[in-house]
Amino acid sequence: MVPIERVGLVVHSGKEVARAAARQVRQWAAEHGIPCVDIDVWDDREGHRLNAREEAERAGNPDLIVTVGGDGTFLRGVRVAGPVDALVLGVNVGRVGFLTEVNVDQVVGALEAVHRGDIHVDARMTLTMRASHPLEIPHGIEAMLRYGRGPVLPPPHVRPGMKSEVGWGVPLDVLALNDIVVEKLARDRQASLAVYVGGKLFASYSADALIVASSTGSTAYSFAAGGPIVSPHLDALVFTPVAAHMVFNRSVVLDKTQRIGILVLEHSGEVAVSVDGQLRGVLSPGDWISVYGSRMRSKLARLSEPDFLGRVRERFGLVDSAAALADGRPPAYAPNEPLPPDLAHPGPNGY
Repeated sequence: MVPIERVGLVVHSGKEVARAAARQVRQWAAEHGIPCVDIDVWDDREGHRLNAREEAERAGNPDLIVTVGGDGTFLRGVRVAGPVDALVLGVNVGRVGFLTEVNVDQVVGALEAVHRGDIHVDARMTLTMRASHPLEIPHGIEAMLRYGRGPVLPPPHVRPGMKSEVGWGVPLDVLALNDIVVEKLARDRQASLAVYVGGKLFASYSADALIVASSTGSTAYSFAAGGPIVSPHLDALVFTPVAAHMVFNRSVVLDKTQRIGILVLEHSGEVAVSVDGQLRGVLSPGDWISVYGSRMRSKLARLSEPDFLGRVRERFGLVDSAAALADGRPPAYAPNEPLPPDLAHPGPNGY
């Protein structure tokens, strides 16, 4: 792994503990003669935010992006890292910190480990999309949706080097690590949405929202809406309706090669399109989007081999059944090495 040459820093500036940790990052970079630039800064441009490619270029295309905050801050870093294929290291000062793993007291040691290449690169599947037309954010809607969110991102551009093709829509410059969500705008008006999988109609929903999540995003909004937890090692799309007015309201887990189309029906209200929690556009009746796996993967820097289910147990505060524990405490499971031949490959007979 190539040593760090330039650092981009994304900070939750509303927390003193985050600002203090950010100072450690800047000091470490200065001691190693490495440029360190703050990125995705909202207030420096009077509320205007740049798209991911512009942010990366403005920061000199860093090869490491350090985020200091919670998962929302981490997702901001991932957004900017995508176009330049940068590593993302998350320092957790949030409440849950499912995506971040470095504590404040580990900042310097983590930076040294990344600089030495003594890390695991956790490559995660991401989502992208096409649409029936370029997305737009109607004038005046920012004020309605801004409370608690900060300035909204601009509508996504068309992906560089790609063109619209008849029937396939406009390829938007979007990268989502967690999810792409279509949700109703008016509180008293359900969204009426037809869902297509692989170009074929699956079902029409009247719902508050429809979530298309990656495996990584299965533990975020999709999980809160009743969706399954899916290992991030499995490349998949998780489709979850939110408050659907129909009998079938379950999640569907799809193969990574599938694409999910969402069409706004004729008499539906307008719907908002959010990417990793950020509003990116509004759809009217007759508009559609298609969500699918991106060729681009997010590269997350991990200090140790990821233990996904251990993190699920810890972050969600899973508690063992009292009735089960009354019948005995579970022992540690540590079988002897080496791995038996029939376990060396997945599936029967090693296939």
